[in-house]
Amino acid sequence: MNNRTYGTIGEEAAVEYLAKNGYKVLCRNFRAGRIGEIDIIGMDRETLCFIEVKTRSGSMFGTPAQALSHKKQANIIRLARIYMQNKRYMDTPVRFDVMELIMDRNGTIRDIRLIKNAFQE
Repeated sequence: MNNRTYGTIGEEAAVEYLAKNGYKVLCRNFRAGRIGEIDIIGMDRETLCFIEVKTRSGSMFGTPAQALSHKKQANIIRLARIYMQNKRYMDTPVRFDVMELIMDRNGTIRDIRLIKNAFQE
């Protein structure tokens, strides 16, 4: 299974997990220009959440969240600002989360962990 397939399966599982835990998913794969993308944008009660999904087949090379570079974090923050301006969420509390998923070779999710406030502006 290639990385893109892992990512797609992981994002689908993440959306299901979030919905089961009371989140309202507002947007998936938000892009603006060439900055990058935010995997999932959702509301957790009154908080606007920008969620990066990291799916791996194991943690031999560190946890999935450890693969989130400072540059990627900065790009997510830039994209979040653009999204908030475009959708008029400027006065809404914001949080940056990372969702880690461990998947086996058959595409079965073995573990899901949501890290709230994984990084800050």
